[in-house]
Amino acid sequence: MGEPEHRGPRPASAPVSDTAAVVLDDEGVVIARSASATTLLACSPGETYAPLSGLLPRGGPEAGSAGRLVTVPGSDEAGRKVPLVCRIVRLAACTRGAPDADDTQWLVLVTPAEAVAEAADHDSERRRKKLSRAATSSIGASLDVTEMAQTLVNLLVPEFADLATVDLAEPVLVGDEPPHLEASGDVRLCRTAAAQSPGISAEDLLPVGEALPPVSDSDVMRPLMAGQPVLVSDIDALRAKLGVDTETLRLFVPSGAHSSVAVPLYARGLILGCVTVWRSQLPSAFREEDAALLQDLASRAALGVDNARRYTKEHRSAVALQRSLLPHSALNVAAADTAGVYQPAGGGVGVGGDWFDVIPLSSLRVAFVVGDVVGHGLEATAAMARLRTAVQTLADLDLDPGELLTHLDDLVLGFSDEQMTGEFRSEPSDSSEPSDHSERSEPAVLGATCLYAVYDPVTGQCAAAAAGHPPPVLLPPEGEPAFLDVTPGPPLGVGGVPFEVTEFGVRPGSMLGFFTDGLVESRDGDIEEGMERLRGALAGADPSRPIDEISRGVFDGVRPHMPVDDAALLLARIHTLSSDQVAEWEFEADLSLVAEARELVVGQLSAWQLDELGFVTELVASELVTNAIRYAGGPVGLRLIRDRVLVCEVSDPSSTQPRLRRARDTDEGGRGLFLVAQLTDRWGSRFTRTGKTIWTEQPIGGPLV
Repeated sequence: MGEPEHRGPRPASAPVSDTAAVVLDDEGVVIARSASATTLLACSPGETYAPLSGLLPRGGPEAGSAGRLVTVPGSDEAGRKVPLVCRIVRLAACTRGAPDADDTQWLVLVTPAEAVAEAADHDSERRRKKLSRAATSSIGASLDVTEMAQTLVNLLVPEFADLATVDLAEPVLVGDEPPHLEASGDVRLCRTAAAQSPGISAEDLLPVGEALPPVSDSDVMRPLMAGQPVLVSDIDALRAKLGVDTETLRLFVPSGAHSSVAVPLYARGLILGCVTVWRSQLPSAFREEDAALLQDLASRAALGVDNARRYTKEHRSAVALQRSLLPHSALNVAAADTAGVYQPAGGGVGVGGDWFDVIPLSSLRVAFVVGDVVGHGLEATAAMARLRTAVQTLADLDLDPGELLTHLDDLVLGFSDEQMTGEFRSEPSDSSEPSDHSERSEPAVLGATCLYAVYDPVTGQCAAAAAGHPPPVLLPPEGEPAFLDVTPGPPLGVGGVPFEVTEFGVRPGSMLGFFTDGLVESRDGDIEEGMERLRGALAGADPSRPIDEISRGVFDGVRPHMPVDDAALLLARIHTLSSDQVAEWEFEADLSLVAEARELVVGQLSAWQLDELGFVTELVASELVTNAIRYAGGPVGLRLIRDRVLVCEVSDPSSTQPRLRRARDTDEGGRGLFLVAQLTDRWGSRFTRTGKTIWTEQPIGGPLV
């Protein structure tokens, strides 16, 4: 690397290269130099250059100034004194002079300080512009607080900083407003996001998810509390000013850092947290323009975090409302043990109108309901609540599943008409104002799907009807799960189409699964694939586990990784009453048989060791059988069912609905149903295919035998 040979005189106006090179030995003797170094440094090969020889590392290649930037005096083309920035790099060992000599050589890269500063300014400006452009497109794109914080630190590293952290106030993470703070000692922050350049170790720093220890009030913290940035170029001074012990200090300040900037996340008068950046590998220290840029980015991020915080609060409230409108996750009724799971959609979609329900019916029967309202948000949740209430009211009438869905279909049509009417009424009355119906919000209910099934534990039969909803899945005690062939009907809100009822038997110990399409639909797969995943998850479930554990396991195993809709799953483990829990008789239309009916009732209750219920049940059966024979004719059925309650049923061929009324003093009859209602806990009637059934319930005080 000797001095190059020039074929002609060098033009006087020729610029000197910004970077020159000089090779020195351990003693500082110049071995070789580039052409630019001839102008910048007053040194020749074979001579010792004192300013550089004094800077050579001593004690090995890793000691002293190796790899660092140092400044020495020099000259420019005009002979003016200028500072030079030198970077010393160790070269491979070489042999010079005697064959056994082995000396280390050093390459010194020399650049005028002005050029270094100009390059640093250009590089910093390039980074700032790039960072600003990236921030414009990415900050605020998410409604998740943690994701927003991670996006910010990923932008800052490695172009702007070697290490970046975001610490947020603990209430912000759950959607609440942070308190107004007077002193830094009151701050309670949690490390929410962090990013570091390759080769940067942050093992000693506080990990993500941990709470930061409190820091006492100081000159460093006061500007942050006032919403101002803090630029630190002396890290040792920062360590002293923080006023914390050595162990705690390691959690705040990374080793090897030479400059730092901290900027509060300040939005709408509230300090939401703090973003801090550090440089250790990047040679240039943070400057005021860097702090200003970070403050601008932090302002954008703070607004994004605050929007995400408020969304989190609203989403949490909506989910809480949705869950409060659903039944308890696990129920245990005479006909089945049930467990349900509901989960809102992710990705900012939020809660929707999915729901499930378990409704106890007369005579120990139970109704299973699962449905899905079109749309998302609080409007869909409110519509779901109205539909669930309607289903419960209609179920109390003991309607056939198909008839119940027909009534529900009419209600959905009414809800949609009501919403549309309300929107048109809200239009401005001034005809001169333009009317843009496209800007109106969508109606709360444009449609819904629902599946309604009724299971009778006495007969082991289930009747179901579907309105645009996926069919239930049945897992028998021994065998593979299969989807039931329930005749599909149109979604609710279409109107004018009847719903067909499908009946099927269910063996005791079987599991019935009801679900919404959000459980089995995904962005990259069709619903058939999701239903097959559900079938496989049920096939692999351990039937000996509690039903709530099975339900949660199946839900988690089937739910898509990126769900596009909220989802609900209801599992029911079916029970069937044994033959010794049911007694039934049939009588002709002969009033003389009422006495026999009373005797049969008393005898059966004695066999069940329920003699304390004998008097009331005998009287109830006598009244109901007498009325049935007198007003409906025969045959008349009488049935007793024993479980947690005692059920007494009387069936007749009449379709006349009984009415409860208070008899006047001069009336000769009309007191039968009133007396029955006073003596029993609950009573009612339901229509059957052959007539009607009047039923009563009485609580059983002691344990079953």
